[in-house]
Amino acid sequence: MELKKIYTQFEPELLELLEEKGMHKTFAAGEVILRTGQYIKSTALILSGRVKIYRENEEGGEFLMYFLQAGQACAVSMICALQADTSEIMAKAEEETEVLLVPVELMESMMTKYRSWYQYVIQTYRSRFDEMLTVVDHIAFQNMDERLEFYLKRYAEQTGKKMLELSHQQIADDLNSSREVISRLLKKMEQQGRVKLHRNLVEVVK
Repeated sequence: MELKKIYTQFEPELLELLEEKGMHKTFAAGEVILRTGQYIKSTALILSGRVKIYRENEEGGEFLMYFLQAGQACAVSMICALQADTSEIMAKAEEETEVLLVPVELMESMMTKYRSWYQYVIQTYRSRFDEMLTVVDHIAFQNMDERLEFYLKRYAEQTGKKMLELSHQQIADDLNSSREVISRLLKKMEQQGRVKLHRNLVEVVK
């Protein structure tokens, strides 16, 4: 996928620089892109596919933070890269995903030289912050059934699909719950006509 067709807000000179200095890489579905504790030497501009950003505890439990799609980048990796810090998150390709890896030394100079890059970084921070506030609100102030409904709607919006390729266990992992609880709540939603359940598929009706 051509960079200029996705990141149309960047100046031609910046696009040329990114193509020259950046590294194209493709990750297979399910492949881990970034691990907790890993030093970040570059940030990834998403060209195609979808990336899941999540936290993982010592027992391997997961908590979904947000998804990244074409035209987006991970704000956390940007911060860690610029501060030469280690990652506090996990990133995994949900489907085959193509990225452009931008080295940290290039990012530093681009912040001052290219206003479109500066604005993109600030907007990325703002978007992820707003999304995290929404997630925190749902965790702190809503019951699991409301969190599940929010999760499914957000997943459908992110993928542009009504038929979601999700197992009950995967949903439970993302919501830090149990498969039994999720299965019970999904069955309740199906009875209310809000979803239709298929094998390893959840169809969002409304």
